[in-house]
Amino acid sequence: MILSSQLRPGMAIRFDNHTYRVLAADYHAGQGKMGGSCHARLRDLATGTQWEHAFRADLKLEDLPVEKLPHTFVYRDGDDCFFMDPNTFEQIAVPAAIAGSYADFFEPDLSVTIEFVDSRPIGVLAPDVLEVVIADTAPPIHGSDQVWKPATLANGVSVMVPPFIKSGDAIRIDLAARRYMDRAKPPTK
Repeated sequence: MILSSQLRPGMAIRFDNHTYRVLAADYHAGQGKMGGSCHARLRDLATGTQWEHAFRADLKLEDLPVEKLPHTFVYRDGDDCFFMDPNTFEQIAVPAAIAGSYADFFEPDLSVTIEFVDSRPIGVLAPDVLEVVIADTAPPIHGSDQVWKPATLANGVSVMVPPFIKSGDAIRIDLAARRYMDRAKPPTK
């Protein structure tokens, strides 16, 4: 049990027989005889709906352990992403909605961490930086006033890249922001 004032994003709690993931939590101290409160944005793990609620600061909530296990992406089939546990070789299906926007970048053999609550996947933690190959972009532009140009990656996602990047180049992107960071080093032979 934890006090509601101790809620932090990423935690899992049980409240009124529902299991929630804490998306955001802000504690507001009270004044005088008025107690503080914690304003939280929660996602119901059963339905996926979001809920905002203000808890009394002294309210005790049941915190649930969030287990983080390494997995390897295998393939995507429709709305499900399939991952393999590298230790047991068991495969699990995780809805692409749980993986979020990262699912567009998953390629076979990509190592990720899957978060579980009560043996049910609730989130996928992807690497911060990913190396990808440019499938198609305009030819390199030298001496131009244009700063960025669109490029399509091998997985079909579009990103903006500097004008000197050409098709076939490997780049590193910031996965959370979906932004170009720099060129990737060519593989050694």
